[in-house]
Amino acid sequence: MGGVVVDTGNSGVKAPDGGWGWAILFGCFVITGFSYAFPKAVSVFFKELIREFGVGYSDTAWISSILLAMLYGTGPLCSILVNRFGCRPVMMVGGLFASLGMIMASFATNIIHIYLSTGVITGLGLALNFQPSLIMLNRYFSEKRPLANGLAAAGSPVALCCLSPLGQILQYKYGWRGGFLILGGLLLNCCACGALMRPLIAPKKKNEVEEKEKEAKPQAKPKLLDFTVFRDRGFVIYTVAAAIMVLGLFVPPVFVVSYAKELGNEDTKSSLLLTILGFIDIFARPTCGIIAGLKWVRPRCVYLFSFAMIFNGTTDLVGSLAKDYSSLVVFCIFFGISYGMVGALQFEVLMAIVGTEKFSSAIGLVLLIEAIAVLVGPPGAGRLLDATKNYMYVFLLAGCEVVLSALVLAICNLLFIKKPQQPDPSAKMEMAITEAEMEELNKIQHEEQDNGGGSGETTKEQVEQSVKETTTKSEDTKVKEPESVGVDSIELETIPKKVMEANGVVVEPESSL
Repeated sequence: MGGVVVDTGNSGVKAPDGGWGWAILFGCFVITGFSYAFPKAVSVFFKELIREFGVGYSDTAWISSILLAMLYGTGPLCSILVNRFGCRPVMMVGGLFASLGMIMASFATNIIHIYLSTGVITGLGLALNFQPSLIMLNRYFSEKRPLANGLAAAGSPVALCCLSPLGQILQYKYGWRGGFLILGGLLLNCCACGALMRPLIAPKKKNEVEEKEKEAKPQAKPKLLDFTVFRDRGFVIYTVAAAIMVLGLFVPPVFVVSYAKELGNEDTKSSLLLTILGFIDIFARPTCGIIAGLKWVRPRCVYLFSFAMIFNGTTDLVGSLAKDYSSLVVFCIFFGISYGMVGALQFEVLMAIVGTEKFSSAIGLVLLIEAIAVLVGPPGAGRLLDATKNYMYVFLLAGCEVVLSALVLAICNLLFIKKPQQPDPSAKMEMAITEAEMEELNKIQHEEQDNGGGSGETTKEQVEQSVKETTTKSEDTKVKEPESVGVDSIELETIPKKVMEANGVVVEPESSL
């Protein structure tokens, strides 16, 4: 955990780190925006839904929770479908489901209808787009993967900056029903993004070799869902920490608009807070991706992820003390930075743990476990708000949960994940000495062949004597100049592996000893 896995993907093709990968990145950018921004953007309509159906805060909070629960809880189903049919067809069908759910919600007559249409159907459609897009991004990028993850994750705040004000405008002009209908039309863009997900194809020559190998060896039936990822301690630690984090991570964006309205601010002014949060988030995610890609940071990205979660949780704790609009603006700025860091790193860390081949199964299982936390988080916060009528306790609870997850991830990774052992320097020196002896021996053999022509033969005693002299020289070199013992890598590559004796017999240098 914390290490970097450089993979070639299921097809055996190394990640191109560019080319059509940039089109994949654009599609992932749009899909991530819709997937994460929709549960927050829908909260703009909560006040109208409360008036329309006569429900409470906790009832409307279930809409966002069911959306996120479907996004996460259908992870294994998405993994099975992707492993069976591929990413492109799954995403295009998902786009149709996402659009259909919002269109059906515009005709709802009670809150249960919205749960089923917006929550279940649209949530399922977004899930069928979100997970395959991440899988394709992981296959197309390896060296530039942290940057690609940061750029793709930036789709969430960009969409939030657009969808939140758009939702407010649509509500004023067309009501919540007309707003849902238009948003359903926008979600059809997911089908276009799915069409971009072209699978990686191996070169023809490589394909021919692989086909011959498949014919020679009986192929095992591929697993649609690989549970062996639970044998990895790093994966288990990540899953537990992520589940705790999700309990409080999505609570502040869902309730910050209602909090501002409760303080007496106008609806448009209150919804502007999400725009501020999203604007800061836009720059935080790519920046964090660049930082995570640095050579000395990437092997330790798990600790950077822990820091991001502590930053986010602390922001929630301090934000609970906000009493006016200016305080909420400051809170949204710092929350946008920390939230962007978490968003840029959460799947990069998971990719680094399990690699490309197991990522499709790993992300499905992680999202399934997180779905339970998503179903508990915002509704639990809503019930707490209904009971206390005070937003301070909601933000305090969310902050404590996120900080706890950071401590679990960092401490368990430090205690239970073994670092790879560094090679012994003395062993390296002995190898260098042995190679030096071989090189000296080869020189002596060639000199004797040139001087003696075809009449002379190298005896065993002469070989042993030359080895002794070479060993003595190497030891002298070690005593006098310890730094000169190492042999340049270019010299090692040019060392002859076999020696031709005068009688024409090929022998190994080791056998001459």
